Amino acid sequence: MPRTRALHVRPATGSDLPALVALRDDAARWMAARGITGQWRPGELDEDHFRRVMADGEVWLAESGGRLAGAWELWWQDEDAWGPQPPVAGYVHRLMVDRTAAAPGTGRLLLAAAEGRVAAAGRTAVRLDCLATNAPLNAYYREAGYRVVGRKEGKPQPGGTPKSFTLREKQLG
Repeated sequence: MPRTRALHVRPATGSDLPALVALRDDAARWMAARGITGQWRPGELDEDHFRRVMADGEVWLAESGGRLAGAWELWWQDEDAWGPQPPVAGYVHRLMVDRTAAAPGTGRLLLAAAEGRVAAAGRTAVRLDCLATNAPLNAYYREAGYRVVGRKEGKPQPGGTPKSFTLREKQLG
């Protein structure tokens, strides 16, 4: 029977930092177990990473049944991938789902919440980038309505070597 719990979405706080690191590491292990390599590695990001994002952007959590079900980062600019841009978009990064706590479809609910936050800020598009070689993730975002608008070669990575990414965008409204 599918798990169908309501999600409670809220901004992350400093006390959530250990849970964010654990969620990111678990997501990296989940990908590796399915042969999705080159995207995330356990131990790659620490609390300082999420603390910096919270200082310059936003980190959001989704809870279900009293447990962390997922999270994402929302940036208001992403010059490393997109170059200088007018302030018309929000940039979603590190969309993460706890596969043991979240019902199927939770990732799409997280995307919808991020899109709602971007719209509430008066912006008209959501942008993201995903590893160009990650076919399942590219298909996921395509099915969620994100169209390919470019490619970024050699994007710097926190704690790692630069990688190539597919740039995707969804117009809101």
